[in-house]
Amino acid sequence: MSNELAKAASPYLLQHKDNPVHWRLWGPAALAEAEAANKPILLSVGYAACHWCHVMAHESFEDPQTAAVMNELFVNIKVDREERPDIDHIYMQALHTFGEQGGWPMTMFLTPRGEPFWGGTYFPKEARYGRPAFATVLRSVAKAFRDEQGKITSNAEAVRRSLGRIESGEPSAAPLSLAVADALAPKLTDYVDPVDGGLRGAPKFPNPAIFEFLWRAGARLDDQKYRDLVRLTLTKMSEGGIYDHLGGGYARYSTDDRWLVPHFEKMLYDNAQILELLGLAWREFGDDLLRQRAYETVGWLTREMTNAGGGFSASLDADSEGEEGKFYVWTWPELVEVLGAEDAAFFGKFYNASRIGNWAKEKHGRSVTILNRLELKLPPTAEEEARLVPLKRKLFAVRETRVHPGLDDKIMADWNGLTIAALVNSATAFGEPRWIALATRAYHHVVEHLQFKDDDGAPRLAHSTRDGVVVKPGLALDHATMARAALALHEARHMTGAELAPCDYLADAVAWAEALQRHHIEPETGRVAMAADDAKDIIIRLAPTADDAIPNAHSVALSALARLAAATGEAKWRARADALFAAVAPAVIAQPVGHAGILNALDLYLRAREIVVAGPQRREPYDAALAAPFDTRMVLDLEPDAALPPSHPAQAQIAAAGTAAAFVCSGGVCALPVHDIAALDALLAH
Repeated sequence: MSNELAKAASPYLLQHKDNPVHWRLWGPAALAEAEAANKPILLSVGYAACHWCHVMAHESFEDPQTAAVMNELFVNIKVDREERPDIDHIYMQALHTFGEQGGWPMTMFLTPRGEPFWGGTYFPKEARYGRPAFATVLRSVAKAFRDEQGKITSNAEAVRRSLGRIESGEPSAAPLSLAVADALAPKLTDYVDPVDGGLRGAPKFPNPAIFEFLWRAGARLDDQKYRDLVRLTLTKMSEGGIYDHLGGGYARYSTDDRWLVPHFEKMLYDNAQILELLGLAWREFGDDLLRQRAYETVGWLTREMTNAGGGFSASLDADSEGEEGKFYVWTWPELVEVLGAEDAAFFGKFYNASRIGNWAKEKHGRSVTILNRLELKLPPTAEEEARLVPLKRKLFAVRETRVHPGLDDKIMADWNGLTIAALVNSATAFGEPRWIALATRAYHHVVEHLQFKDDDGAPRLAHSTRDGVVVKPGLALDHATMARAALALHEARHMTGAELAPCDYLADAVAWAEALQRHHIEPETGRVAMAADDAKDIIIRLAPTADDAIPNAHSVALSALARLAAATGEAKWRARADALFAAVAPAVIAQPVGHAGILNALDLYLRAREIVVAGPQRREPYDAALAAPFDTRMVLDLEPDAALPPSHPAQAQIAAAGTAAAFVCSGGVCALPVHDIAALDALLAH
């Protein structure tokens, strides 16, 4: 017996390769081993940037005595939740059925067939926090498995039935409509903190789907208060400690109720979604702060998260040198040493830094400073800001000499797809064609390393890759986000004035959407299953619809289908969108708060306008169309030799294009063509 994790490519799994625990990789071999030994399975799920995963590892998995108990009583399996989100979701849903809130690390106990019968999250080595000692838990569970087989079997069957009920939505008599969204909007405002933004209470997460929903509600209901709440949230986040004021990028969440103390890990998917919101809000309000944060975040993505081939890495750890946040925080003597006493005092006035600090680190009994600007009553003047810039550069240079948090450098199709689309959409908002180039490189990197051929030769995607190891088949979200990314690149492909790389992005989007339809749509429910129909190592295929920190596959797929219908003019994409909206309607109507992402896709589907630009001299209307808010428009740029599909609503008017024209279409009806930018802007303003 030995630890198998040295064979893995996942940075999270490799973190545990030297544990004395006899860890197994998830797969048929580990399940067969459990069946042969008639031992229960201990499944431990986490991810590389997870602080409490590290804590449990140091306390228990690195401890020879605890490991000996684990090895004697269980077959122990480690899973990276980012590498296998389908497995993570199954057992997290099972954990919820036990009445647990859930989180990571997740510790689940399974039958040898992989059926969950009990579980929890973090267990301390010694009894504390109201939790029993981990070794006590291990012995109790093993004894129950050995002596109470009837109860174990009954519990596993009850969980399986519960999982089945979660996934079997009842037909709804009411169709899904924007009336559901309109009724939800005023209720959601009650959940928003009117002082610090974000949802009330602690911890505070960015919740991009919720705030995109409020942003859309502001336009749909013609009520500025909704967009003001989004602006407040982005402003407070961008001034808080959740934002890295020296290096750019947002941490995963704030542990307090005012964005001061982050959980320091930085995730690719969070920053992608926040970047899109920054672009929308800046375009409307013009706040310099939002623009600066967007540029700094792209700078961080470019500097720290982009690999040699252009793909985007998954995350940065919360810890360095075994201590959460150590890389990011400062003591007052450190600030004085770098800046000098006078400049440290000046800098501290704007970044809440002082001798007493603002965060007491219990482990080391000292108080340190998390840089933030939450205490500022007024923003710095131009002169003050100019003086702060070189001081920040000095601090950044010194910070770069510290031991950096670990980088999880695996390349994931879904998170890259989110980031590619975010870069393109933000490029159109800020007029930054360089960001299109970043997005294009990343897109080609994903396609090069994660595309493979189906049995019939059709292209589809794997989920992730690192160090030559490819995890496949891909998941629903991989295909949905990459379809959306391809469509964003298709719309903006001429923004730079020239194609950066030869690629038929529209054909790719069609291919990813077809793979999604072929391998992920459940014939019984019409919903999108996370795992593919040819995934061999899961006990049940789940098709969750609710929002999470990572967007749900249904909402992204619906957004992609809406844009495909506009880009191709083919009725089948609209039919697929209609069918998918009908399939998710019962879940959305029953719990609209948890389905803001799907309601955002519905708003796009029903309210976005198609802007068709045509004619050999169409560059100006094309640029104007692309600069319109990306959440409410779809751009169809017609090459001189292109023709609209016969079913497209602009077909009858295309002959009137002349040298350059734009048509604005909505609800199957197109306005008369316009031939100058002012007229197009006037149409789009209504």
